[in-house]
Amino acid sequence: MGRSLHESSEGARALYGEAARVLGWDLAKVSFEGPEAELTQTKVCQPALYVHGLALLAALQERGLPPGIGMALGLSLGELTAYAAASVYDFPTGLRIVAERGRLMQGACEQSAGAMAAIIGESREAVSDLCRECGVEAANFNAPGQIIISGEKALVATAVEAAKARGIRRVIPLKVAGAYHSRLMAIAATGLAPYLTAAHLEAPAVPVVANFTADVAAGADQILRALEDQVCGSVLWEESIRRLIAMGIGEFVECGPREIIAGLIKRIDPNVSCISLETYADIAKHADALA
Repeated sequence: MGRSLHESSEGARALYGEAARVLGWDLAKVSFEGPEAELTQTKVCQPALYVHGLALLAALQERGLPPGIGMALGLSLGELTAYAAASVYDFPTGLRIVAERGRLMQGACEQSAGAMAAIIGESREAVSDLCRECGVEAANFNAPGQIIISGEKALVATAVEAAKARGIRRVIPLKVAGAYHSRLMAIAATGLAPYLTAAHLEAPAVPVVANFTADVAAGADQILRALEDQVCGSVLWEESIRRLIAMGIGEFVECGPREIIAGLIKRIDPNVSCISLETYADIAKHADALA
């Protein structure tokens, strides 16, 4: 992940070099070479995603593409990348926050037996009823008919079986380290709060929509609360995208792996466009459209 950016963009290469200095370990080597078991650890994966997203943005800006950012948002960890893109904090400050968030969340995963599952094709009301009855939580409202549940492993397993018994056709247990965006992350949220408070934040250069509220986080206080709340709170991704569309955004650029955001946006509103960028070749491929 990110190798082609490092090879082809001076700006991206500089970010990976700075990341090594800030973190004290070689993020580039793990991102490019793995092993996968190390890269997918929460404490490694979160910094890797943050740097990859901003390396893509740096490579875009080197080429003058796109001409400007109108608004920004990011899914879960991506919200911290969005604030960096909006100049709320500089790259190293954001990376330190992300690294601490990842460390605390991995610790929370190791101290609890958590799990997550995706429920496809059901209404929010039906999933809310299931969560209430089984003692789990709705972690992500990703798109119409795509909701992620989260909680103790045994309770998620009970919810999966209950969903199948009710005739819910697609219930997919997820391969994750723990129960993200649930009460099992409370220890991480508590640990992150003073770290966030100590960070120096500026007003966003462009509006950023927060996961937890699906609304624009205007000032430093709102941003701090949004970042703390989303550790345990639900990610209102569908509402966040609809919020941007209602504010006049019709073209999105996804900076991240595997076209995940583009797929969700298509389900939310097929009338808007989303260009997905993961490698330097993607930037070259979409240069005309980005211009």
